[in-house]
Amino acid sequence: MKMRRRIILITTITLCIGIMIYAIINFNKQTISKTGMYFDTVVTITLYDSDEKYLNQCFKMCEKYENLFDAHKENSDIYNINKCAGSDSYVSVSRETLELINKSLYYSRISDGKFDITIGNLADLWGFSKLSQNGGKDNPPDDAIIKETLSNIGYNQISVKGNTVNLSNANTKIDLGGIAKGYIADKLKEYLIKHGVKKGIINLGGNVLLIGSNTKNSNYNIGIQKPFDKEGNTSAIISVSDKSIVTSGVYERYYYSNEKLFHHILDTSTGYPSDNDLLAVTIISDNSTDGDALSTTIFTMGLDKGLQYIEKAENTEAIFINKENKLITSSGIIKTGDTYTLK
Repeated sequence: MKMRRRIILITTITLCIGIMIYAIINFNKQTISKTGMYFDTVVTITLYDSDEKYLNQCFKMCEKYENLFDAHKENSDIYNINKCAGSDSYVSVSRETLELINKSLYYSRISDGKFDITIGNLADLWGFSKLSQNGGKDNPPDDAIIKETLSNIGYNQISVKGNTVNLSNANTKIDLGGIAKGYIADKLKEYLIKHGVKKGIINLGGNVLLIGSNTKNSNYNIGIQKPFDKEGNTSAIISVSDKSIVTSGVYERYYYSNEKLFHHILDTSTGYPSDNDLLAVTIISDNSTDGDALSTTIFTMGLDKGLQYIEKAENTEAIFINKENKLITSSGIIKTGDTYTLK
């Protein structure tokens, strides 16, 4: 996911961390921060009262996971699985790849295929990864090709035996883009906490994972961008600590064709961008893997079914933005002015 970043210098520094999400941070001399490019997106990690060696190690971990999970990187685990698709060969993969694939299959099952990592060829067909978040003009794929590609999607084509994986359909391709960043963010946080880091922000292209509270021992303020707002204004501020905040929105990557909006959140039942009354869904959860998978899944469900699902999920809340820019929240969220906190 390719994203732009801006840093605005005022009396404090507001650090933009994602197309959809911003964190408002008060910097001081004890703050260290580093930015790099991985997974076709900007990764920014900010730590407080910590050692730079831990920050540097996080970026080494990002490189490692990119080399495992990137479907387009030659000899990655996912590249090798896709290369052997349709054969009887089972491909040996790393412990991390196996863990992530099993987690993905779990979300495929509980969402009845709304979340499906065998969406790779369909995602490539639409080509949204080649677009910036600012939109543009293009033409959608031919309907017949979409239907043909859609017929090859199905998470039940993935077979796992021990530490090996097989993809039974030669015309199917795995893409972990809908969950990998969340998983990696969780692994980075796990590493940092193990080494004594108590405060910080991990941002993988808009997947925001908070470590502890801010430097004043109060909540971080995380802003949700107002959809399609050219000035980057926020629709709301989420005040939380030690949580994951992940947003999926139609304004992230899109284009117009004959005045119709086509966005990157694809519906696995139609092969087309999900068409409902929503512009964005933000998931607030304990870990980023769940938040990443759920943000897309809940969006494709639509407001009513998505809200019903969230109300049954433990330690998980959601904020929906509909096409009238109205915000609807799950029951575990309290609104005070423009600020949203957890009950």
